[in-house]
Amino acid sequence: MDAIQHIIIDHTLARIGDTAFADYLCHAYCYGGYCTFERNGSSFRFEAGDCMIIPRRGDLVKDLHESDDFKVDVIYVTQKFIELSTPQSNYGMRGQLSLFQNPIMKLTPEQQDICRMNFDAVKRRLEQTEHSFRHDALMNAVECMIIDFFDFHAKLYGADKISSQQYQLMEQFIDMLERGDFRRNREISYYADHLCVTSKYLSEVSKKVSGLPAAFWITRYASLDISRLLRDRSLSFSDISDMFGFTSLSHFSRYVQTNLGAKPSDFRE
Repeated sequence: MDAIQHIIIDHTLARIGDTAFADYLCHAYCYGGYCTFERNGSSFRFEAGDCMIIPRRGDLVKDLHESDDFKVDVIYVTQKFIELSTPQSNYGMRGQLSLFQNPIMKLTPEQQDICRMNFDAVKRRLEQTEHSFRHDALMNAVECMIIDFFDFHAKLYGADKISSQQYQLMEQFIDMLERGDFRRNREISYYADHLCVTSKYLSEVSKKVSGLPAAFWITRYASLDISRLLRDRSLSFSDISDMFGFTSLSHFSRYVQTNLGAKPSDFRE
């Protein structure tokens, strides 16, 4: 495995959940064979000609199985480097939220050629250790890769126009969820009040940008975190309930059954 501070090249997905990659975005292109895994409660099959982007939290990938003939290139890029390299487009938020639902894009033969070319360009720049402007060259290669990912995604799923104000609002909303506000606040009004908009407007913007209402994202973040914590046997159900501010253990249990489809004890059998 070849590495510098912000970019890591790998040839397997087996290490995607390593803590060393906690702040990296995984970009993968499958050359042959297939890989199956679960993420966010859904099953996926990643096969030849597909590209895949998993934005951080690789530890959410479960039951990963690579076929004997599985051949893949993986480029891990830190969140910081991605932010520096991302083009001035507000399409990124829409793509990011959509990829949260399905990280795999099935490419046309032409798109496959472009994806391979971009991966080769990043690897080539990474190897140019004596290049006087290596960092800038890497940023340029990563930016080209991201632009083409935007194009792939837009052609697959559409690219509705989103105003900069709406993009910024959604970005602020997701930032609040990313920092863990959902643990103590699961009402839309909390987020709307902090963002100085109405609950109705926040939900409308969320639906326009991501295709899903704001309540979905609040529940999704909370459910995934609760699911992860329930599998940690060092924590009692009361501990987890308290973390999320539930008024009682029975209230917590009802929330888990409603949103995760199982009792808390089912996660420890």
